[in-house]
Amino acid sequence: MRIVLGVSYSGSSYNGWQSQLSGNTIQDHLEKALAKVAGQAIRTHCSGRTDTGVHALMQVAHFDTEIERPLHAWLGGANSHLPKDITIDWVREVADSFHCRSSAVSRRYSYILLQSAIRPSVQFQRMAWCYQKLNYDALLDATQRLIGEHDFSSFRASQCQALSPIKNISRIDIYQQITVNGVYWRFDFEANAFLHHMIRNIMGTLVYVGAGRQPSEWVTEVLEAKNRKMAAPTFSADGLYFLGPCYEAKWQLPTKTNAFDWLPCPQSQFNQ
Repeated sequence: MRIVLGVSYSGSSYNGWQSQLSGNTIQDHLEKALAKVAGQAIRTHCSGRTDTGVHALMQVAHFDTEIERPLHAWLGGANSHLPKDITIDWVREVADSFHCRSSAVSRRYSYILLQSAIRPSVQFQRMAWCYQKLNYDALLDATQRLIGEHDFSSFRASQCQALSPIKNISRIDIYQQITVNGVYWRFDFEANAFLHHMIRNIMGTLVYVGAGRQPSEWVTEVLEAKNRKMAAPTFSADGLYFLGPCYEAKWQLPTKTNAFDWLPCPQSQFNQ
């Protein structure tokens, strides 16, 4: 049978999703916990790999097994063996034709940024920070220049293994939440797929525009250059959250988890 999981985690203490010799990755911890329930080794596949320090509110993973367990046993049993900052939120059985990666029609991320004169403390590693005041109109104009199908080579990490730099961003939404501690900015991204470090490289460029270091028209120049050296430096992993993939309704899978509710700017369409 094929079992699919919705997993949320804080990525601050881990070396990303993909299994490594260190054993300190999300995949390593998840497979060890599932093996405790199954009584044998379990190999998982994920919908989108996350890097070191990147969080996930709904990573979707699946595995195949001949071991029969009630779904609640996979859920509760595995969670009892996971670190406290990794949680399986839901479990479903699906047809063998489902694949958490190739069945996804799009993927969603949020980037959370605190604009404040004082760096964050309790939110450390939970969001990115900038001290400059950001201009909403400039950011809005800049993001609209990235919508659609483009060659995103200028925002691609050198170690990216994607076969093509051409991706289609269907939306970038910007939200603000003004508090006594500063302004929380939330940038929601949805695309068919993303390149390695693509959002963090885009965010570095957007902060340059929002802070007035470059005009919004500069984003078009960077995009058309197809040269990573033209864009701003890569921004922090702390503020990046994988919100999960979107699937066709026929799979009857959840579109969010309870972990979504803590994010700033709850009016986001991804929280509906």
